[in-house]
Amino acid sequence: MTSRGLHLIGSYPADTTDDAMNEIMELAGPHLTSLPDGETGDRRNWIVPIIESMRLHPDLEVRREGDWSGYDHLLSFRVRRGHRLAGDSLHFGYTEAHAAARPVFERVREAHGRSDLAFQIGMPSGLGMAMFTMGPPGPLVHRRPFTDAIAREITQIRADAADDVIVQLELPAELAFVTMTPGPLRVAVAAWLSRTIASLVRATPGGTRFGLHLCMGDQRHEAMFRMRDTRPVVALLNAVGARWPAGYSLEFVHAPLAAGAAPPSLDPAFYAALAALRLPAHTRFVAGLLHEDRSADELLGVVSAVERALGRTVDLGASCGLGRRSREMAQSILQQGAQLCGPVVGAP
Repeated sequence: MTSRGLHLIGSYPADTTDDAMNEIMELAGPHLTSLPDGETGDRRNWIVPIIESMRLHPDLEVRREGDWSGYDHLLSFRVRRGHRLAGDSLHFGYTEAHAAARPVFERVREAHGRSDLAFQIGMPSGLGMAMFTMGPPGPLVHRRPFTDAIAREITQIRADAADDVIVQLELPAELAFVTMTPGPLRVAVAAWLSRTIASLVRATPGGTRFGLHLCMGDQRHEAMFRMRDTRPVVALLNAVGARWPAGYSLEFVHAPLAAGAAPPSLDPAFYAALAALRLPAHTRFVAGLLHEDRSADELLGVVSAVERALGRTVDLGASCGLGRRSREMAQSILQQGAQLCGPVVGAP
């Protein structure tokens, strides 16, 4: 492996899973820490197709129409009068996505000589799924059924893959809440959110491997919100770390340091708060800073600022999945990441 690893969030602008996985491995294989399936097709738009499928759910009706053209035009639902929403009525398709990609993953992993790589599958938290499906009342009123459904699908995937899968929990709603909370209340809000995350983790089989993807959104390659500095990241991750359930591996945490089309700041002060981050020694920190509008030299300065603040070497990634970029841009970002990771240890 390398002194710095390279982490892909999930989506990649290829036509098929086979194309995505092979191209990812060809461009960055020696540096990867895990391998997603590329989330090709409709899945490149994260949970949008899942939410659209809720139009057919017998217990739901449209609360607000939306065409997904921006964050002010999101589709949302409410429970029909006289109905009840239960977790066993919700199905998000992650089990089928894993089953379809698993044979491709095993072939690609073997062909590229990386038997150490685990399959990485990204899934939203129950709170996030509730918020984006049900609108503002979702996190408080409907979190439980969505959490139950997510935990059930993780359990099914782990039954098939055992330890050969890492579940990446994707947390844009959680980071948004912490970022938008005034400073004096931020710790309390982060603590509440960390309890909801811990509740989801505990509902899955012991020993499940997890990573966390903090996110600012990337709808049409635009962020849902912006951070003024990295203090929201520190508040949320410190709260999660303090309440992380025993018996579950927290393998990495990913922090977005760019925001959609906006590149990462070149000001070291933006990253100074990371000095207060407290992570388990085995948990990798992924700096989500790779970006098409920064040169390798500029990004190397950002990497140095992040590593100085943390006092440790970091892994690298983009701020979100690459599915909203062009194929050429995604390839360039992978090459950029491989360059910044440095030479492979032991390579000629």
